[in-house]
Amino acid sequence: MKKTVSTTSAPAAVGPYSQAVWAGDFLYCSGQLGLNPATGVLAGSDAASQAEQSLLNVRAILESQGLNMSNVVKSLVFLTDISDFKTVNEIYSKFFTESPPARSCVAVKSLPLGGAVEIEVIAHR
Repeated sequence: MKKTVSTTSAPAAVGPYSQAVWAGDFLYCSGQLGLNPATGVLAGSDAASQAEQSLLNVRAILESQGLNMSNVVKSLVFLTDISDFKTVNEIYSKFFTESPPARSCVAVKSLPLGGAVEIEVIAHR
């Protein structure tokens, strides 16, 4: 069974996709840029502020479904500059304090809206 998710606690999708989709007991969250959900503007120009906002957005989507960060089993981090890896790890570790999920991190040429960081997750209920 597939069910789409939408919450005003996280930024609206910037394209023709859902914020998240339930498939059975798994919630697949679309990549979250570091957009402030109230303004639709990037939280800052640096990777640290954008990573923090991205993870706040992820958390808001999870919480809208009765989940939390401990339900995340896999994440994928996109960086436009791999030299931000250490900085983003410092922010990321504050959100995943126990039993962190499996993760991939890749450098990409660019992200939508000029973002420096985008994070997507898969959570299990």
